[in-house]
Amino acid sequence: MFTENRVVAMLRVVLVVLFGILVLFQTMSLPGQFAYMAKESPEDAYLRWPATIVSVFLVLCVEVVVVATWKLLTLVKNDRIFSDSSMAWVNTIVGAIAAAWLVLVGVLLYVGFKANDPGLPLLLFLLVTGVTVLGLLMVVLRALLRRATTLQTELQGVI
Repeated sequence: MFTENRVVAMLRVVLVVLFGILVLFQTMSLPGQFAYMAKESPEDAYLRWPATIVSVFLVLCVEVVVVATWKLLTLVKNDRIFSDSSMAWVNTIVGAIAAAWLVLVGVLLYVGFKANDPGLPLLLFLLVTGVTVLGLLMVVLRALLRRATTLQTELQGVI
């Protein structure tokens, strides 16, 4: 239990740092980067706002996952992870991953049909594949959590 509490505390610190970095990217770095790219290559300037909106949305999806993970860690700390309230946060994570996956697939299709160089489409395909694996893994973990919650509820009914 002592180790579990330490890991939860360390993970919370990492989540706070990650969330701060994501907000920094979302508010300063990404909009500034796409503005700079539009200034440097005016022929692609029409992509400035769509690329900014898509990238900010993807970062928002990661922020949702970070917040939901924080809430799940709170349930772990309070020894209530096998409860119905944890399912809502896991569903939030699955929904955020699904939303990011849909947007990434759209970007991959758009970039894939317009690209002259296979580098960016391959990078996007790798990203889509990674998000797919993450999403499917979360679906499996959600099923395991649901099963464990049911078993614990039945066990408490017997006791």
